Amino acid sequence: MILTTVWLKDMSVKQTRALLNTIIHDDCIKVMNEMEEKSVDLIFADPPYNLQLGDALLRPDNSNVSGVYEEWDNFESMDAYDEYTKAWMTAARRVLKDDGALWVIGSYHNIFRVGKILQDLGFWVLNDIIWDKVNPMPNFKGTRFTNAHETLIWASKSQASKYTFNYEAMKALNEDTQMRSDWHIPLCTGKERLKDKNGDKLHPTQKPEALLYRVIMSSSKVGDIILDPFFGTGTTGAVAKKLGRNFIGIEKDEAYIKGAQERIDAVETVKNKQCLEYACKKRLPRIPFGNVVERGLLEPGDILYDVSRKHCAVIRSDGTLKSENAEGSIHQVGAAAQNAPACNGWVYWYFENAKKELVCIDKLREALRVEM
Repeated sequence: MILTTVWLKDMSVKQTRALLNTIIHDDCIKVMNEMEEKSVDLIFADPPYNLQLGDALLRPDNSNVSGVYEEWDNFESMDAYDEYTKAWMTAARRVLKDDGALWVIGSYHNIFRVGKILQDLGFWVLNDIIWDKVNPMPNFKGTRFTNAHETLIWASKSQASKYTFNYEAMKALNEDTQMRSDWHIPLCTGKERLKDKNGDKLHPTQKPEALLYRVIMSSSKVGDIILDPFFGTGTTGAVAKKLGRNFIGIEKDEAYIKGAQERIDAVETVKNKQCLEYACKKRLPRIPFGNVVERGLLEPGDILYDVSRKHCAVIRSDGTLKSENAEGSIHQVGAAAQNAPACNGWVYWYFENAKKELVCIDKLREALRVEM
């Protein structure tokens, strides 16, 4: 993977591979329409929100609130915004692989219009994620609820797409608890926030790296190509580089590009590539408990226990178990022992080793997998 970025301007784009880990200085619709069709694995889009801000917003002490008044966020009408959204999203759909996916983020100003257009174009919505900002800007006028969240839509290219979802990795990231669709992440602040020469925010809506970490980690693989058509200050590129993915950024503003370039160049790549991999149980070979018995790692007649030794079951010659009140697979008998609808028998049952210590039978499954 190329680890340095370059500036490209007014070029005719053909091969996507030639653009890996670069920032293209141009209009995103133009560039995506010139790119190789079906060539990127994932798209993260942070488009203009069309915030429709009126007069300057003041704090109670009459100081100005830094809002989004840039030209790129201003549209003449809702119809004009809809046409722009349809144009960039159509171009994005063209370069997305059939099994690829799109993430798009927005606020109440635009996300409902974006979602409607997205579905009209044939994308299949997988989730809507609520980014709960733990440190939101207050509503200074006291005329509305504090706007404390933004919405991300995650969609596959079609209903039939075999999209990537690293379920086990996200569960591990969340301390072995299934990750929910409400993400509690603070706004981008401190050293992560890029500043201009006057010490002001370089970009008004810079997204936190923690947010992109979850997006990229959950829905792409090492080596995948991630396109960000509204690259801004390069959060997508910085996180992609950290996680061993390739990126393509498109941005019109030279000041943003310069900040993004310096930021990404400063990112240290992981030298030990094995650290970028993660376990995925779905990819591991399936081992029936019967294999443990026929290989002699446990014998018919051996006793299995739960970790508290409250329940026990005897192993039968066909790899099933029999307890006082149930018989069947390690999962069925484990569920019956707990009066539960289901059970992962591999982590529920233990056997005694020569020292009379309890050892989880999953250790035996791991030993067999190593041999495969």
